Amino acid sequence: MTAHHSQPGRKPGQHFLQIPGPTIVPGRIEQAMTAPIIDHRGPEFSALTLRIGEGLKSIFKTENPVVVFPGSGTGAWEAALVNTMSAGERVLTVETGQFSLLWETMARKLGLDTQVIETDWRTGVDANAVEAALNADTDKTIKAVCIVHNETATGCRSWVEEIRAALDAAKHPALLMVDTVSSLGVMDYQHDSWGVDVTVCGSQKGMMLPPGLSFTAVSDKAIAASKAANLPRSYFSWDEMLVANPKGFFPYTPATSLLYGLEEAIKMMHEEGLDAIFARHDLLAAGVRAAVEGWGLEILCKDPKYYSPAVTAVKMPEGHDADKFRKIALDTYNIALGTGLNRLAGKVFRIGHLADTNQLTIMGALAGVELGLEAAGVPHEKNGLNAAMAVFAKANKSAGITSAAA
Repeated sequence: MTAHHSQPGRKPGQHFLQIPGPTIVPGRIEQAMTAPIIDHRGPEFSALTLRIGEGLKSIFKTENPVVVFPGSGTGAWEAALVNTMSAGERVLTVETGQFSLLWETMARKLGLDTQVIETDWRTGVDANAVEAALNADTDKTIKAVCIVHNETATGCRSWVEEIRAALDAAKHPALLMVDTVSSLGVMDYQHDSWGVDVTVCGSQKGMMLPPGLSFTAVSDKAIAASKAANLPRSYFSWDEMLVANPKGFFPYTPATSLLYGLEEAIKMMHEEGLDAIFARHDLLAAGVRAAVEGWGLEILCKDPKYYSPAVTAVKMPEGHDADKFRKIALDTYNIALGTGLNRLAGKVFRIGHLADTNQLTIMGALAGVELGLEAAGVPHEKNGLNAAMAVFAKANKSAGITSAAA
């Protein structure tokens, strides 16, 4: 009789994907993406595109177009710059972490002059520093201010309303561009009322989709700027998109299956309600931070004003390597945690608490982290889980979720 040997590496049970994106894709969205491919020049597809266009406006809170490209959030960054800027023009960026650094690097590669406000990567954007830089620009040579709403690498959010107010106070005409890759669908965002000109996003985080779509919301001012901009653009040009989309079409082959999923994602977000989604993320984030403090570890974001509802970055104690801990946690407990990027490599791990998740899933993830800390020999206190549970129990009680009378 032939012996059957188990294959190495099989891990039963749920894999805890606790990185801050790509996030778990809900079953409803996976099912939607299995719909048959249809003619992307036909009336059924046109109706789909028009429904998605309206739905995206509701998520970005804009009356203006939202352009959808096959691509990642990085593609949306490039679209934002090449459609609005000309060679040699200046952009002001605030380096709050790895992703703002990458956007700034892209601007330089495209031939733009980048002015950088640096931070220690432990805070969000200081609107006063932006206002000071704009006031110093007496010749108004800065053409755009590029900000990351939620810095995925550090767990620090920024307050876009304050940055808009800084531009207004300085009476500066620069375009305001905002990366919402890990914030859209997680925390409140108001493209129109906050006076944002270009908002960029990707599909694989708060929007609950696989990677592969990028979104760009554009203001009238940004569209006007695109008429005079002279950076080379082809694939990422808004022009043909803005002509084709209102008719329900795309100038080239779209990612049809992902668009099916996007429509379902928008439906799910409307069913829960945007305000309820934001409150859920705020609560889950508070529970995670309580756990980190209960372990006696340090949150990378040093000012509660800038705490992220999407992801929490946790500093490792001196003498301990975050990546070694992450490997032990993955190998032993099947939990994937976010790595430290660039200057934070080996120094932090990141717990994602965004998209289609809930209190019980987060408690399971926190248990995996605590077990991983123990297995890796990382010094910590044992009160993390109790602290998180207390946050959730208190919130549930306040919401009227109590046990039924006997």
